[in-house]
Amino acid sequence: MKIAIIGDGGFGTAMALALARTAHAVALWGHDPVYIAQVAATRRNPLFLEGAVLPDAVRVTADGGEALDGAALVLAAVPTQYLRAVLGGLRHHVPAAALVVSLAKGLEQATARRPTEVIAEVLGGAGRVFALSGPSHAEEVALFLPTTVVVAGHDDAALQSLQQALSTPAFRVYRHRDVVGLELCGALKNVMALAAGIADGLGYGDNTKAAILSRGVVEMARYGAAAGADQRTFFGLAGVGDLAVTAFSRHGRNRAFGERIGRGETLQQALAASPKVAEGVWTSRVVAAEATRRGVDMPIATAVARVLFEGLPARDAVRALMDRDPKAEV
Repeated sequence: MKIAIIGDGGFGTAMALALARTAHAVALWGHDPVYIAQVAATRRNPLFLEGAVLPDAVRVTADGGEALDGAALVLAAVPTQYLRAVLGGLRHHVPAAALVVSLAKGLEQATARRPTEVIAEVLGGAGRVFALSGPSHAEEVALFLPTTVVVAGHDDAALQSLQQALSTPAFRVYRHRDVVGLELCGALKNVMALAAGIADGLGYGDNTKAAILSRGVVEMARYGAAAGADQRTFFGLAGVGDLAVTAFSRHGRNRAFGERIGRGETLQQALAASPKVAEGVWTSRVVAAEATRRGVDMPIATAVARVLFEGLPARDAVRALMDRDPKAEV
């Protein structure tokens, strides 16, 4: 099978490394011709996945036609906010019969669409579009450390085919039919990881982070129910699993971004500090607006958006959360 990976960020590169160990032919596409030529020549991607070395078996290119020609499977490893534009520029190269799997974890700002919805709108054929999510830091996937993820879609035969194609001895893939829940888990856990990072930056302890995560997953499931997702999904790998790894790990870019904010950096300063995209930043604004529109109570997510985009001091946001009216936990 030929697999085309669209996006040379950390996770796209890690997936190329993992899949190159199988019998598949793997192509990795990047949007910047100058940078991707350097990656092709050196077999290294220091900007997004420092230390990883791509084997010669991975074809690295900025030519969409070359990357996608004959591909039976396309992995869309592009941040949500750029997904529509990138795939729009490549759509004529995507084979009509190819399965397309989104690796993005966010919601589009302009539309509040999930990544698979964006892909289906751009490429057509919603039935061939799937989502993959779960606790899977690129840095650990690239080191072939044991990792488990979930792929979701509505075609059982295609899901089983994807399980087989994407699984390696160190990368276990489960299947699921709740695409909405899976994608909302990936998007919302990033917002909660920002909150956890803000708490770290403020110097708070484990008690605070445990409260954020346990109440955060309740907010995530509450939002999911309003959007038509299965609430059970939020307590599996894509929900609790991914939330935990993102909020605690040194690799968690959303946690690290939140920590910068908690230490007093402005949104602009934190954005300028790293080329890696913290998807939760933009998702937080979408979620806050959608929660209001849907009538879903999401105090932590709303507080994150206010800190980032309205200038609310982080300590004041925490104080407001602690001063909310007493209520039953459930």
